[in-house]
Amino acid sequence: MKIQSLTVGLQVKHPQYGVGTVKTISERTAEIRFDDALRTIDPDISGITPAEPSVSVSGLEMPLHQFLEATVESVIDRLGFEKPGAVVEQLGVRWHKGKLVLHPADPTLQTKEVPLEVFFHKLIGVRNQLRVLEQKINANEKLTDGEKVEMQQYITRSYGSLTTFNILFKNKEDQFSTKAE
Repeated sequence: MKIQSLTVGLQVKHPQYGVGTVKTISERTAEIRFDDALRTIDPDISGITPAEPSVSVSGLEMPLHQFLEATVESVIDRLGFEKPGAVVEQLGVRWHKGKLVLHPADPTLQTKEVPLEVFFHKLIGVRNQLRVLEQKINANEKLTDGEKVEMQQYITRSYGSLTTFNILFKNKEDQFSTKAE
């Protein structure tokens, strides 16, 4: 296997040491963590192979735009983001084409108007980022259960603060909630 094919985090299989994870890559060698130890390996002569499936796009027969659309859609779904149209669909009908108006206490300052669709889209973005953060906390192997619970409480309190905006949602199940899902 060529050193150029390696990436940090890649699972590789060594004929003698078994499966390991690439930790660092230098000009000619890579440090790979195997079950028994961290070893410095020259990938060009060691006989390592990828331990996980890989893909080569060069031989793929499909229009590039179709491939990219499918890839982007998959990533968006995996990250928990929503399509812009789906966000507006969640906004209560009475709020469509509405405005959020901010009046400063100082009458010499200009009033700020924000279309509710724009504000709502940003609010949904905050919700999505909180969901991703929650998933990352739960999946983190280095955090103790106590640390995970503590961090989850911050997220729960953030959801609690955001319940103020539940009036904007069309459906109750889309609203912010402090209850565990």
